[in-house]
Amino acid sequence: MRVNYLGPLIAGMHPAMEGLNLKQFRASCYLVEVSDEAGVNGPIMEGDLLVVDEARKVGHADLVVAELEGEQRLFRTHRIGGAYRLLPTAGPRQSVIARVSDLRGVVVSQTRRYGV
Repeated sequence: MRVNYLGPLIAGMHPAMEGLNLKQFRASCYLVEVSDEAGVNGPIMEGDLLVVDEARKVGHADLVVAELEGEQRLFRTHRIGGAYRLLPTAGPRQSVIARVSDLRGVVVSQTRRYGV
């Protein structure tokens, strides 16, 4: 699913971040919003805000943002040697092989925009 870059983490950037302790995140973190492709059911929903750490080393089964074909998209990783198989979090289940240079960061926090 697509994610939309919102910018670096700063206080007051988005109402859903109210009460979030920004000091717990490194300076290498930024904020993305999940697109409407996610739908409204499941662990990741349309409008969720994700804190992404671009300096964190990617591991096996991490939730990551990757840039493929000019779009930033959300995937779950499956490490294969020096590369990663990226498994989509929603939509068609066709995986993609990616290099570390395709990865933009690891999701370190998720905030629900609206109460459920």
